[in-house]
Amino acid sequence: MKAYRGLPRLVARALASVDRPLLAHLVVTRRCNLSCAYCDEYDRTSSPVPFADLAERIASLARLKTAMVACTGGEPLLHPRLADVVREIRSRGMTTMISTNGHLLTRESIQMLNAAGLDVIQVSIDNLEPDAVSSKSLRPLEDRLRLLAELARFDVNINTVLGAGARPADALEIARRASEYGFSHTVGLVHHTGGALRPLSEEARSTYREIGKSSGALLHGFNHWLFQRRLIQGHECRWKCRAGARFLYVGEHGLVHWCSQRRDRPGIPLASYGVEDVRRSFRTRKACAPYCTLTCLHHVGALDGWRRQGRPDPWIAVPEA
Repeated sequence: MKAYRGLPRLVARALASVDRPLLAHLVVTRRCNLSCAYCDEYDRTSSPVPFADLAERIASLARLKTAMVACTGGEPLLHPRLADVVREIRSRGMTTMISTNGHLLTRESIQMLNAAGLDVIQVSIDNLEPDAVSSKSLRPLEDRLRLLAELARFDVNINTVLGAGARPADALEIARRASEYGFSHTVGLVHHTGGALRPLSEEARSTYREIGKSSGALLHGFNHWLFQRRLIQGHECRWKCRAGARFLYVGEHGLVHWCSQRRDRPGIPLASYGVEDVRRSFRTRKACAPYCTLTCLHHVGALDGWRRQGRPDPWIAVPEA
């Protein structure tokens, strides 16, 4: 299995201290060029977050000793200074990632991201052809995937989904094409509002297992073993979500939230977010955790999972407020 660039840093930070965020999602614009029916993370009107504001937030994440920053949205490629944002993250010693639908990738943008030092790009593809639910489709992206295979000096991951109407045959074809291009590929589970599981059919469960065997992404294997193998069977996961601590979601207004689906709390400005906030969120039990399907949270949970196996947490757990 392939370890993407930045994994050694994440593992080292996981072992070193629970006070350090492992991954932060930084919203650089809420605007998106697509309008997928299931998505609640975009609009069609917002302006990009000013670069000066993003630079201040990146400095705050570095102050917290964050290991990796993922630029997200909306569609981050709509930000006119995205390459500068990547360069700023790298200058602060953090690993960089972009999560995108891929439709705006061009030869020029890939070369700019190469020059900026991007580590990883994740392209989300839901189906083969656009439909009423999702426009994140393989066919319109083939030319862009070929450009990535030809030009990208950063790691490329293709992520697809299963559940809630997503076609298993499409997911298999997307995974196959990703392998042909030499990219790693992963599969996530479609969730409803709040991030909780939508049940999978037997066909989808079988497809999930088949895709997992050829994923090529190391963290996907850990994620499957610790979380998704239970979720796809309809069982809850007994784990402690570390959102707000090991994972930070920084919205377009500069507030720290638990995740994209829990933007109701804690809602603290990143500029004033400190170790005590990290510690409080680390020990807070999240009621939504047992059926959560958000792979970014599972990934940091997998890296930190040994702390919940026969070892006490460094602080007594407190219930969700």
